[in-house]
Amino acid sequence: MDFSLFKDRISAIDTLPTGGLDAQFKLAPKIRKQLSEDYIENQQPKKAGVLALFYPNKHNDTCFLLTKRASYNGTHSAQISFPGGKFEANDIDLKNTALRETFEEVGIKKNTISVFKEMTNVYIPPSNFLVTPFLGITYQSPQFRTNHEVEELIQVTLDDFLNKTVISTTILSTSYAKEIKVPCFKLNSYIVWGATAMMLNEIRELLKNI
Repeated sequence: MDFSLFKDRISAIDTLPTGGLDAQFKLAPKIRKQLSEDYIENQQPKKAGVLALFYPNKHNDTCFLLTKRASYNGTHSAQISFPGGKFEANDIDLKNTALRETFEEVGIKKNTISVFKEMTNVYIPPSNFLVTPFLGITYQSPQFRTNHEVEELIQVTLDDFLNKTVISTTILSTSYAKEIKVPCFKLNSYIVWGATAMMLNEIRELLKNI
């Protein structure tokens, strides 16, 4: 989709209802049970904010950014995710968390980003995080500058993302199960599953309506 067209539809996207948990759980592993709000609250999860950042590439195609996390001794090592991270005491709110982390991880200043929609929270049981995704837009092709947390940048065009062939399944082993079949997105030759796939599917169902 041409970025000028996408930009003109931002106000319409803002008014559309989100798909919520119904949309998210279409891309959740079967082993991932839908947990009640009371259960999640009782876990006292850590809060986090992430950003789906839309921008034009050099051909003026609408893109959004994913990152491959650097390898480390932790739950989400080398996984595909949105820029973002844990809420810190100095953050005003989770939107500010997402913007701060985006700047720290990929170098895009928050004053160049307009956040236009908040999506549905996603609970991540293995790390006990409750993540709030936001949609944002920057009007120039970004000059990315990554930090040590990011191994690779994955720039996905909106046209590719909305193509039905990107939804698939794969077999993998996780921290809680071995050799399980999970739904996933196949984007730029990367397999995206779990919480990020759940967020992506809610975003995809939203953007299919514009």
